[in-house]
Amino acid sequence: MQLHGIHHLTAVTADASGNHDFYTRVLGMRLVKKTVNQDDTSAYHLFYADGEASPGTDLTFFDWPVERETRGTHSVTRTGLRVAGREALEHWAARLAEHGVAAQPVRSVDGRLTLEFEDPEGQRLALVDDGGAGPAHPWMRSPVPAAMQIRGLGPITMSVPDLRRTDAFATEVMAMRRGRTYEALGPAPVQVQVYEMGEGGPSAELHVRVEPHLAPHRPGAGSVHHVAFRIPDEDYGAWADRFNQFRLRSSGPVDRYYFRSLYVREPGGILFEIATDGPGFDADEPREALGERLALPPFLESRRAEIEAGLKPL
Repeated sequence: MQLHGIHHLTAVTADASGNHDFYTRVLGMRLVKKTVNQDDTSAYHLFYADGEASPGTDLTFFDWPVERETRGTHSVTRTGLRVAGREALEHWAARLAEHGVAAQPVRSVDGRLTLEFEDPEGQRLALVDDGGAGPAHPWMRSPVPAAMQIRGLGPITMSVPDLRRTDAFATEVMAMRRGRTYEALGPAPVQVQVYEMGEGGPSAELHVRVEPHLAPHRPGAGSVHHVAFRIPDEDYGAWADRFNQFRLRSSGPVDRYYFRSLYVREPGGILFEIATDGPGFDADEPREALGERLALPPFLESRRAEIEAGLKPL
């Protein structure tokens, strides 16, 4: 029983309309589900992914009227978006410049060509060369050419002040493999421990920066709410049992309709989710029409008029 890689990452925006414009028009991702936060139906929950809404490609946002994040440790600090090859990164460097998005020069990070930038609210992102490994499902209506499109998520980078307890949690509870370490460049060098899942590679890696000199972050727009990891549908019960065996304070089973979830905080306070690959986002919409209307799971459908009245048009 093991995690297969990254399932999705959920972040925070205070500007749903601007967020939708940036991720669909500039980054060329597909809005595959326009729904609401199931625990706070006043807020959009927007899902951007590849052309088929594949697990492992979803970058999602809660829309909350909050101030900007104060950066620090105890947080996810950068989200990797995979592309295929140096040519794709050069295309993206030119595209971001064309749209007025400041970006760092393409450089090697942990042996992979990487282009770091931020969205308009300071969400820290990086386009990462994955060598074209694995399947790709481009969106034919994207403004970005198919060969240059974002292929999925990974790696995900987070920061903790002390590695020991996070390391034990990652390896003993989450069954990740301790991989290589590397030194990240910056004002002061930072040691980074890589944890691997499944078959490995950037779609199945968690990078943990050890930064005891930083103050804790304060959540807000531009911050990450949680990161989710993939499991096969049939392993869900075993993972619920595993969390109970470790006597962890977790959410217990949560049915999100499009997938089933379990939530738990690692010792550094960062929220982890385990999510099944199925049923999928086409459970209530035709695949060709994903994201074109407000989708509500059956247990919220009776409140549609009320929920729609509380949301601003994108």
